[in-house]
Amino acid sequence: MDVTVRTVYEAPRALVAAVAGDPANAIRWSGNVHHVRWHGEPRIVEGACFDLLTRALGREMTSTYRVVDLVPQERLVTRVEQGPYPLEVTMTWWDEEPGASGPRTGMALRRAGRAPTMATLGSGAVTLGMRRAMRRDLERLRLVLRQEADGGSRPGR
Repeated sequence: MDVTVRTVYEAPRALVAAVAGDPANAIRWSGNVHHVRWHGEPRIVEGACFDLLTRALGREMTSTYRVVDLVPQERLVTRVEQGPYPLEVTMTWWDEEPGASGPRTGMALRRAGRAPTMATLGSGAVTLGMRRAMRRDLERLRLVLRQEADGGSRPGR
């Protein structure tokens, strides 16, 4: 599976990268992440490690991610070091033409890997499902960005 989804947000790149690129915020916008645990200091720097506890396909899974590439406010690449299957997640951000309400930022989210179940499932259906889930995640991120722009209020979870 190698799936990329793109969108444009009505927000400055610094905000989009800060919110999307911080694993602690994944709980707020990723549909299947429900806990983040850092290995060491909770900072996004190359070499940093963190665990994401997720629910997918009716199972709870823990994956340990390492930050393998970071260009602040431009690109963040993390790779699963320990988990149910190999996965690399890449987020990229760029400036779009400003809109009537101010700065706009483009974002791409790419997930590349191969889950063992994909060998038996129709890979086209799995890819389509992954694309839908990633689009839903980016729409939830849009709501989180609006909350942050409105003063950082967070709904109770």
